[in-house]
Amino acid sequence: MAADVQRRVLRSTREIGMMRRAGLLVWQSHQAAARLVRPGVTTGELDKAIADTFQAADATPLFLGYPGKTPFPAVSCISVNEELVHGIPGDRQLADGDIVSIDTGARLDGWCGDAAVTHAVGTIDTKAHKLLTVTQGVLNLAIELMATKKMWSEVAREMQDYVESHKFSVVTDMVGHGIGQQMHEPPQVPNYYHESWVREDDFDLRPGVILAIEPMVNVGTHQLRHLSDHWTAVTKDNSLSAHFEHTVALTKDGPRRLTGPPDANEKADLPEWLQDEGQWFRW
Repeated sequence: MAADVQRRVLRSTREIGMMRRAGLLVWQSHQAAARLVRPGVTTGELDKAIADTFQAADATPLFLGYPGKTPFPAVSCISVNEELVHGIPGDRQLADGDIVSIDTGARLDGWCGDAAVTHAVGTIDTKAHKLLTVTQGVLNLAIELMATKKMWSEVAREMQDYVESHKFSVVTDMVGHGIGQQMHEPPQVPNYYHESWVREDDFDLRPGVILAIEPMVNVGTHQLRHLSDHWTAVTKDNSLSAHFEHTVALTKDGPRRLTGPPDANEKADLPEWLQDEGQWFRW
């Protein structure tokens, strides 16, 4: 068993509760951004909505200043069309027919949440709609399978089979991750099956495991390339890409989406504009 897997931490019920507070804030930030998604809105405006949500809660953005050749300059990664992940928000205006992936995370009272969703902008074509449906579907599948599978590799195999059965490809150069007091913790969480990874890094699924599960799915090749900004990853063939993510805890009662919507007891803590369930964007 790899050393990273040996260092994996199983979280207590109390710790999962603390992470839920961070996750609910991340969910709230996505709702703030989702309200703005439409043609003509800039990616920078989406980022500001998320930044304002975190600032109001006195939370620390996880992405801003993240180390790299140049520190990441924004609170969220916003990626459009052929951009897989790590797009830098700015003056780019969304256009009718685009798809836009929003990925963000925050630390609240020492605990982290991380989530991503891909939105349709205006009216999208049939292939783009199928891509979003399949990518959201494979995330939902992975979460459901956590309740019945013993090893992550069993989940990953079914994720890959599901995506490829729809004639799309799974990105293999990027994976999900453990999460807790840091955004990136062991273990690595691939969305595909590979024998060498299984031999060295596979891990079992038991109560207390918390994972950021984030499938990235492409219409064309699984291969990618990076732009000159040192961050943005795009599909090598410029085909569309989608990205969905939740922070998920495996509890004794089954998987729980820590970055999912509030339950009845949590609604009272939401801002007034989110009290009406009909206003929520769901994923």
